[in-house]
Amino acid sequence: VFQTVSEGLKKLYKTKLLPLEEHYKFHEFHSPALEDADFDNKPMVLLVGQYSTGKTTFIRYLLEQDFPGMRIGPEPTTDSFIAVMQGDVEGIVPGNALVVDPKKPFRKLNAFGNAFLNRFVCAQLPNPVLESISVIDTPGILSGEKQRISRGYDFAAVLEWFAERVDRIILLFDAHKLDISDEFSEVIKALKNHEDKMRVVLNKADQIETQQLMRVYGALMWSLGKIVNTPEVIRVYIGSFWSHPLLIPDNRKLFEAEEQDLFRDIQSLPRNAALRKLNDLIKRARLAKVHAYIISSLKKEMPSMFGKDNKKKELVNNLGEIYARIEREHQISPGDFPNLRKMQDQLQAQDFSKFQPLKSKLLETVEDMLANDIAQLMVLVRQEESQRPTQMVKGGAFEGTLHGPFGHGYGEGAGEGIDDAEWVVARDKPMYDEIFYTLSPVDGKITGANAKKEMVRSKLPNTVLGKIWKLADIDKDGMLDDEEFALANHLIKVKLEGHELPNELPSHLLPPSKRKITE
Repeated sequence: VFQTVSEGLKKLYKTKLLPLEEHYKFHEFHSPALEDADFDNKPMVLLVGQYSTGKTTFIRYLLEQDFPGMRIGPEPTTDSFIAVMQGDVEGIVPGNALVVDPKKPFRKLNAFGNAFLNRFVCAQLPNPVLESISVIDTPGILSGEKQRISRGYDFAAVLEWFAERVDRIILLFDAHKLDISDEFSEVIKALKNHEDKMRVVLNKADQIETQQLMRVYGALMWSLGKIVNTPEVIRVYIGSFWSHPLLIPDNRKLFEAEEQDLFRDIQSLPRNAALRKLNDLIKRARLAKVHAYIISSLKKEMPSMFGKDNKKKELVNNLGEIYARIEREHQISPGDFPNLRKMQDQLQAQDFSKFQPLKSKLLETVEDMLANDIAQLMVLVRQEESQRPTQMVKGGAFEGTLHGPFGHGYGEGAGEGIDDAEWVVARDKPMYDEIFYTLSPVDGKITGANAKKEMVRSKLPNTVLGKIWKLADIDKDGMLDDEEFALANHLIKVKLEGHELPNELPSHLLPPSKRKITE
């Protein structure tokens, strides 16, 4: 019985999945072993994009303060991976020191060598946003052969390592720079299998007119469609993520709505962090299982004495057939298999005679973990979610629009007239009164049937009109007086203009004569 989800994940990984991974050299082929810090760390957001698309500025915008090591400019400025994390004092921890710190989830990055570690730092600073998430800034992706060769480390492999461990991957595009270079294309392909974590931001969208923005958006979707191989459309957020005035303010409303959606998505990360770790462990277990079948099949085919090299070449070339056979024998989905070409390249350097034969006990343990233990953990995840108060990312840009008149949709729709001294419905009441007196009121009230005749003219569905009726019939007598009828028409107008109806009637919409009743 596990006390917490992260403790349960650690125990399951160490006792049930790790033995299988070690037995079949999983770490040499796919990804290094997981550490305790991988299960305990805060949700992480990874920013990826070409140079000068506003990645560092985006972090600055979220935190609303500079962070150590930050450099911003139109040329390729950020030349390092910067993990921006919470710390009591501002400072920078260099890469070589980071990978020996057991409390940070970066220990396995030492496999990428000094060329990478010299380009990896952790910027620590006290900031309310960083109390619930960490952000990873990456070097701008370049175009051209020279830059790709001279990085000194495998850029796509490093990003793939991060992609496995982060909760959200944000791809940034500049409205003026939509071409996807070879290196960027390679990077997006390396992020395959993590499409569920990916979001796309079209930044600097305030610098172009509405008509051009529509074309740019279409061009971006066209480019992405060729690289991200999913039948579903990837979510693209359009906006201008920095604290400068909008150059062309025509689409201000759109940018505000998109920013709110993106912020809501980022704010939900702490709440879903345990579920994401559980999901990633299941993904890893399925891959480890398939890997075990591949390695043991290769071992079984190898001769015991002579002709090993020739047989190895033959097996590597026919790996696709081995995949198909395993798929048939063990009823495994083709989507669970590792990339064929990559696996062939990795097998060239391996000594097949050191591979292990199939050990069914190890596989049964992992099967049992997936069938039973994970189900218990799922129950615990739900319990943890219900016990904790709603975990949200707070502070920085997330607080800016929370309260006051600059909140999203403030003073619009049902909120119109919220700060006015007089009742907002009174402006159009004379027009509504004319209709009211044609509906033969008795003692100053019209029946539900008569009100319905007029209200259905709006062509709104009955479910919506029913909700409007409940909100407008304040004294719940099944009839409407002139003020209630005016209110019902006002709410119909709000809905027809595309706004949502409130669940409870806001106090500023209460007719003046009814305010005493509700009090």
